[in-house]
Formats: sequence, C-alpha cells, structure tokens
Amino acid sequence: MRVAALLTLALVCGALLPGAALGQESKFDEPPMPTKTVAPVYPAALKAEGVAGMVTVSFLVDVQGDVQNAVVKKSTRPEFEQPALEALTKWKFIPAKKGGAPVAVQVAIPLKFSPN
Repeated sequence: MRVAALLTLALVCGALLPGAALGQESKFDEPPMPTKTVAPVYPAALKAEGVAGMVTVSFLVDVQGDVQNAVVKKSTRPEFEQPALEALTKWKFIPAKKGGAPVAVQVAIPLKFSPN
C-alpha cells in the first residue's frame, strides 16, 4: 500500500477538508504532510481470500502533527475499520500552516486494502 500516494491523492481530490464553501477563507496555506505512516494490519482471513477494500477515515491533525479523533466515515468491509483506525493513530504529520503558524485541520483520507 502506498499511503503517501493516497494522501497526495486525497489532497489533490479535495478530501482534505480545508473548510469551506467557495468564497470562504481557507483554514490553511500549507496542508499537513505525513512524516511517518504506518500501514494497517491486513486481516489474515480476508487477505487469504483475496478480499480487497477501502476505508475512509476522518481525523484531526493537531498543531503538533498528531492524529486526534479518528473516525471511520465509510468502508467496504467492517473488518478493515479497526486496523485502519489503529494504523492512523501511529501516523505523524508536519502540521498544516496558516500565515506560517501551525494550525489544526480536519482531514479525510482513503486507506486501500489490496491483497497484492
């Protein structure tokens, strides 16, 4: 799994939530960037069966770059949810910045489980 690539995709696709309807001021000038990612543990039974899936997780990246309040927004299989949440709690970020100062921002990213 290429977690950094998924996060980049989330940034490009707008899955990072800078706040805002058009016309509102963005909550950040620079998005949070991962410095440490941990891949979720793939449930052995699902991997053996070749079952793939996706979990979208929403969480806060605080001003220290830590993950807070991670929650599953949607998933293709409930068995993937807990491993996704456990992995994300171990991630570390360079926090988002607004005017050069770190700010907390809400983020949503997809984590893909692929048996290959």
